[in-house]
Amino acid sequence: MSLHTSGTEGPTAKPPLDDASMRWMEGLRDEGARRERTVGELREVLLKVARRQVHNRRAQLGYATGPEVDDIAQQAADDALIAICGALDSFRGESRFTTWAYKFVVFQVSAKVSHHAWQTEPPSREEFEWGGLSDRAGGSPAEQTERRELLSVMTKAVKDDLTERQRAVFVAVALNEVPIDVVAIQLGSNRNAIYKNLFDARRALRNSLAAAGLSIDPDEVEI
Repeated sequence: MSLHTSGTEGPTAKPPLDDASMRWMEGLRDEGARRERTVGELREVLLKVARRQVHNRRAQLGYATGPEVDDIAQQAADDALIAICGALDSFRGESRFTTWAYKFVVFQVSAKVSHHAWQTEPPSREEFEWGGLSDRAGGSPAEQTERRELLSVMTKAVKDDLTERQRAVFVAVALNEVPIDVVAIQLGSNRNAIYKNLFDARRALRNSLAAAGLSIDPDEVEI
């Protein structure tokens, strides 16, 4: 007796590319003049996006002048272009090529604007250091007692249940609202690692609060 199976096995096939995405991919994978032309066209597209993104984040650039602001957009477009050309194999066609490419330039603008802000006005050391949570007056006696209990548990959890890196990230991002990119630069890390530190810190604090009978998200605690 033989067994028969229907269908195919193996990894899911990539969806077919739309015509525009196919032209971008073929042009970037080609050699000679066609590739140079496609690279130039893509850079112009990325530069427009970069300038728009930088304009939207203009407030973070402080007293930066026009040429300096445009230089940030130029650098972001160049670095995004390099990253895109090196990641063509990862494009699966689940979106248009330009939509996929925009993510690279948005990331570069975010990193460069934050780096500029960090250089001109870096966060203070105190914004990364744990100094405890201050109690606020107000509310009924019962509410004040409940708040003091919550702050006591939170203070102990931040001090005892977080690693030094998790504590620094949680204090900077969650309590002092330092941008993720700035924290990454200050700690010599990257966005993904900082997000992971923050996620782990919040999970540890949530578990500590739950163990104390307090079912509340640490981000909902008013500091």
